[in-house]
Amino acid sequence: MSRSVFYITSLLAAALFLTACKSATQTPPNNISPAVTAPPSGPSSTPTPFQPSPTPQSYAAQVNGTGITLQDYQAELARYQASTGTQLATEDKQRVLNDLIDQTLLAQGAAEKGYTVDETALNQRISDLTQRLGGEDDLSAWMAANGYITDTFRADLARSMAAAWMRDQIAASVPETAEQVHARQILVFDPDQAQKVMDQLNGGASFDQLATQYDPVKEGDLGWFPRGYLPDAALDAAAFSLQPNQYSQIIQTQAGYCILEVIERQSDRPLEPEARLVLQNQALQKWLQDRRGQSKIQVLLP
Repeated sequence: MSRSVFYITSLLAAALFLTACKSATQTPPNNISPAVTAPPSGPSSTPTPFQPSPTPQSYAAQVNGTGITLQDYQAELARYQASTGTQLATEDKQRVLNDLIDQTLLAQGAAEKGYTVDETALNQRISDLTQRLGGEDDLSAWMAANGYITDTFRADLARSMAAAWMRDQIAASVPETAEQVHARQILVFDPDQAQKVMDQLNGGASFDQLATQYDPVKEGDLGWFPRGYLPDAALDAAAFSLQPNQYSQIIQTQAGYCILEVIERQSDRPLEPEARLVLQNQALQKWLQDRRGQSKIQVLLP
């Protein structure tokens, strides 16, 4: 994935030092601050400064009338490539463009709510970055290596700050409590074995004992979780359809064949930090999806 909107394990922290990363399991996210990446070691890996486009008036995309310049897009591609050290595939280029579009949508949402990036806050952020890098010369070297000039860096950082503010508003809207269930599972990898387990349960066998048999370490315990937390929609639906001491039918998932039992339920239980982060990321992704549906987005790349 590209730099995340939250980067809560990662979906984009408000820090200045987000780096591009790849993940096969996380939702493609959206970075909201210029990434400070250490140059690769070795004499042959010295980053080549991005050469700005000679036609800065050209646009890669328009988002509700706000242009993402071709120069900005190309610079972001160069930074992404430098962070990965590989040639970019078509999906990487699309991911970078989507990140820029999502940043713009978030910044526009912040402006609609009255948020503005004032010069004092922007200068303070740059001062903090300068200190963390080691001084003015180090900042200048970093900017050159990452394709920034002063104006484009300040504009990029201001957009990042606005997008981060909007992201935080969305995250804060997620309640700290929710309906939750405490469940455990029996997970096997063969459908015939799953059926044998189901036959044992239907015959009166103890779910607890069978769960311990198939998972001696955690005894199948999934802990407490809210709706939408489990990665499989069928598992999630089954968990919230059961009452305590009830178990599900066999559910086929990517991990295998699962039977769930609900141990306890609570209608309003404080969320664990990890669970709340998952819900916050979902809220952010839903906001972006809804916003895209309401927006006029024109991709102008050939």
